[in-house]
Amino acid sequence: MRQLAVPLFAIILFLLFWEMLVWANGWPNYKMASPSDLWPAFWRFKWLFFTFGWETLWRTVLGLIIAIIVGVLLGMVMGFSKVVREGLYPLLVGFNAIPKATVVPIVALMFVGQHDLNTVLIAFMISFFPIAVSVSIGLSTLEPEYRDILRALGASKFTIFWKIALPKTLPEFFGALKVAVTLAFIGTNLMEIVSPHGRGLGALFDSGKTNSDYPLMFAVLIALAILGIALYYVVVFLERIFAGWAERQAD
Repeated sequence: MRQLAVPLFAIILFLLFWEMLVWANGWPNYKMASPSDLWPAFWRFKWLFFTFGWETLWRTVLGLIIAIIVGVLLGMVMGFSKVVREGLYPLLVGFNAIPKATVVPIVALMFVGQHDLNTVLIAFMISFFPIAVSVSIGLSTLEPEYRDILRALGASKFTIFWKIALPKTLPEFFGALKVAVTLAFIGTNLMEIVSPHGRGLGALFDSGKTNSDYPLMFAVLIALAILGIALYYVVVFLERIFAGWAERQAD
């Protein structure tokens, strides 16, 4: 009950503060929409929120799954090979330093009309970096004593990876995955806003901007936050199943 009540209480306090801030400054809804303006916008476009929300969600999840697969494989290669790690790290850091908002138009032009592919690709590109780095760091910092003891006992490389390397990497992996979840949503919505054939919450946000419907724009932002929180807690649930042993319990 506490784990449910505390976040809910924090959300209610945030919404009350937001409502009071708009009321105290006398801002009209075309300047700053208040929480009380959002429900009418949700209700007016409820079917669009359901259909577009689903399209945003499945593209984000698919891009995130691809990012997990590529990030884990790339991180394993860099973690086990110092030469590969030294060669790839500058490239990965340089690629990650490029603002993805500048990459979105390039991808949209490269694959004209392939909106689903473009959106999944951007979600992948923006979210795989922290996963690859976390796995690489987790494996490259493996204590050599454990590895030497298992080798002396006749353990194979696969056994060393399964018994020592993988469990050690899981906490870092799930920590990076929590970050990657939010990044994947950013990538998805960037493409949905830019693409002329876009469908999704990003396209709905752009429609609200075009029509100066500020309550709709803020309602889309809240919907994105809800999806992000839901996916984040899915990761938390999986973390407790596979890496719950690493969580320190308070006294």
